[in-house]
Amino acid sequence: MDLDFSLETDHQKASPRPVESWETISSTTRRKDLFLASIGYHEFFSPEMWKAALTELVATACLIFTLTTSIISCLDAHESEPKLLVPFAVFIIAFLFLLVTVPLTGGHMSPVFTFIAALKGIITLTRAAAYILAQCIGSIISFAIINSVMNHNAAERYSFGGCTIAGKGTKTGHINPGTALILEFTCTFLVLYVGVTVAFDKRRCKELGLAMVCAVVAGAMALAVFVSITVTGQAGYAGVGLNPARCLGPALLHGGPLWDAHWVFWVGPFISCIVYYGFTNSLPNEP
Repeated sequence: MDLDFSLETDHQKASPRPVESWETISSTTRRKDLFLASIGYHEFFSPEMWKAALTELVATACLIFTLTTSIISCLDAHESEPKLLVPFAVFIIAFLFLLVTVPLTGGHMSPVFTFIAALKGIITLTRAAAYILAQCIGSIISFAIINSVMNHNAAERYSFGGCTIAGKGTKTGHINPGTALILEFTCTFLVLYVGVTVAFDKRRCKELGLAMVCAVVAGAMALAVFVSITVTGQAGYAGVGLNPARCLGPALLHGGPLWDAHWVFWVGPFISCIVYYGFTNSLPNEP
């Protein structure tokens, strides 16, 4: 203690200003370190995080490819109400992909689930940014493959599985951006409230098991698609996307009517995530 006092006194006598500058630099460094730690900057150098992001890329590309081709097949089916087949396809596909991917990365495969997970503090902002980037790249890859293997007329007729909101298009009709925005917001909130509330509850997940939790989330997605697709009645907009990345690929690759009002696919779900986050903070604690 005496040694510390003498050192401090000598230093203050010799150069009082550098001590003040050193304290300022140290405080700034600490704030910077705290900020980097809060966003999970250390994960940027983690090979495991990049492996998870690569898994999200592959899973998102496969999911969007499967969903899009299945939705087009349902809409092109010779049934009296072909759109009603879409929710069943969504449930089966989403359930299988969630069952496989949840143990690996958390099973996001959508910027919506990644964004709400970041808001809830389940993943860091660094990991969230890497996941969303991977999901967007996965979307572009999936539609590049669809362009090369699928009948172009069928894909265009149904706007690559319902990605047209505004614009005349070709035989697709159109839906008002305001209506689509309300549907994207409402149906995304429905999925978050029914599915994500269960998926983010560790105790309930253990009680239900992985398969049941995946079924709940997939069922919520299918229900949201069923509600929206019966409301719109438009082939160009085949119900809510629940995944902003789903229509990013065709919008970038083809533009035109596919790019018009594309912002709705992002703004509606992201606002829904913010509202849901605020809502969950007011939920009562379990007894």
